[in-house]
Amino acid sequence: MTHYQLIESNKRKSFFVIFFFILFILLAAYLMAYGLGYGMDLIGIALIFSGVMSFASYWYSDKIILRISGAHEASRKKYFDFYTIAENLAYSKKMPKPKLYVMEDTAMNAFATGRDPEHAIICATTGLLAQLNRSELEGVIAHELSHISNYDIRLMSIVTILVGFIALLSDWMLRITFWGKKRSSNREGGQLQIVIFAIGLILAILSPLVAKLIQLAISRKREFLADASAVGFTKNPQGLINALQKISQDKEPLEAANKATAHLYISNPLKNLPKGLFTNMFATHPPMEERLNALRVVVGSK
Repeated sequence: MTHYQLIESNKRKSFFVIFFFILFILLAAYLMAYGLGYGMDLIGIALIFSGVMSFASYWYSDKIILRISGAHEASRKKYFDFYTIAENLAYSKKMPKPKLYVMEDTAMNAFATGRDPEHAIICATTGLLAQLNRSELEGVIAHELSHISNYDIRLMSIVTILVGFIALLSDWMLRITFWGKKRSSNREGGQLQIVIFAIGLILAILSPLVAKLIQLAISRKREFLADASAVGFTKNPQGLINALQKISQDKEPLEAANKATAHLYISNPLKNLPKGLFTNMFATHPPMEERLNALRVVVGSK
């Protein structure tokens, strides 16, 4: 399989996951409103409220994450490889060169943020810059540039709005229902109404969890797509393979990272996470070995 085929495969998988996610959100919202006997006004209010909050976070995401991470802007003189690789890759893809930042941390990691290619940022730790050679660093930067060119930050912001919407809507409906407020309904009573009410109640309880799981699945698919796209940038899958192997062997957690920002990084920065049956379901990134195997397929096809 060539990297072009891998990109197309990952795009198709991402599309289907996103399509069914939106379908689930719409169906769950309708069944909750219909089953619990509330009008569509509550759905609209929840969507607007969650949208405004998420949009504000999206618009200022770069400033927020940089402040949290304590990063400082990278100079061309001090971080020559970092600067020139990003410059060359961006130029080759006719993209604006992103602003470059560095975190003073010996853990090996990097992330991209910003609302679009014109306002993009790539940030790397000093540990990553010190331990990767130029070819490996090129693979990591290409991965982050792929997130930018694929508009992953924008996509995940939309997904976050939908997750926040369904969580807010279900919370409001459960509170109103259990506090005993009379439901507005002109339907006849009977077994069907009881069944519909039960479905609405179950969805109100489970929908936020299901939405979160789908959000994480989308995040994992975008990592595969960024890996494949990075190979298209560099034409050198071995560089990214070597980089990911080194990063996976680094057991040091990134001090500035937290659960809210973990999905941004090239590898989960929260180390020593508990392992169990449902670990992969709640993971922000696919298992590293799966990512490496996908890239090795590209190397084997050459």
